[in-house]
Amino acid sequence: MVIDISDAGSILSSLGSLFIAGFIFLLILSSAIKIIPEYRRIVLFRLGRLVGSRGPGIVFIVPFIDKAVTVDLRILTLDVPVQEVITKDNVAIKVNAVVYFRVLDPAKSVVEVENYIVATSQLAQTTLRSVVGAVELDEVLSSREKINQELQNIIDERTDPWGIKVSAVEVKELELPDGMKRAMARQAEAERERRAKIIAAEGELQAAEKLSEAAHKMESSPVTLQLRYLQTIREISGERNTTTFFPIPVDLIQPFIDRLTRKEDKA
Repeated sequence: MVIDISDAGSILSSLGSLFIAGFIFLLILSSAIKIIPEYRRIVLFRLGRLVGSRGPGIVFIVPFIDKAVTVDLRILTLDVPVQEVITKDNVAIKVNAVVYFRVLDPAKSVVEVENYIVATSQLAQTTLRSVVGAVELDEVLSSREKINQELQNIIDERTDPWGIKVSAVEVKELELPDGMKRAMARQAEAERERRAKIIAAEGELQAAEKLSEAAHKMESSPVTLQLRYLQTIREISGERNTTTFFPIPVDLIQPFIDRLTRKEDKA
């Protein structure tokens, strides 16, 4: 059997054309089918007009007509750079924060703002400066939760038209000037000394009140005073002391004192 060379060339040419056509078809088919995971959505534009968001799962698009923009629905962490702020009581501090947010409406996050991550970052920086600058330093140090909640409410309200939900805002670090740190240390030391003096004075007052009550009870019962004398002697002897104290009632020597006083008056 004789095969013409021209026929063989035409067959090879046809096979090559079929291979190229099949490759192009597979390429178009692969670009028309997209597999979207659970934590992502695609925003679909057809000839420039918004069609909506698609996913998760298999999504079919029309090649060269549809344009797909992928949006991540997971919670994103945004680190707000250090901001130098002057508080309400004119103290210069440096503060930074972290913002946790996620996309709730993929279509709005693509259509309403050019880059929702950059826009949220800039909004968080300006909001942090305005909120911290509107309060005094003591409130920044003591009411951290209140400031975090206020930051979250403001940022969440302003990013809501972009389809973004801010779940939390936390102030991370607060840097104070060295002079302010020394002043706060002196203030804390003075506060501790004041509390120590107050506690000592309250202890003296309570001790005096108890001693006064004990004196009234001893006055009403002389036997109680005598028992107290004996208890004191026992405590002294228990310490291995060579000196022994004997209490002498004042009534025993009172006549001698009176007699000596009369002699001095006559003289």
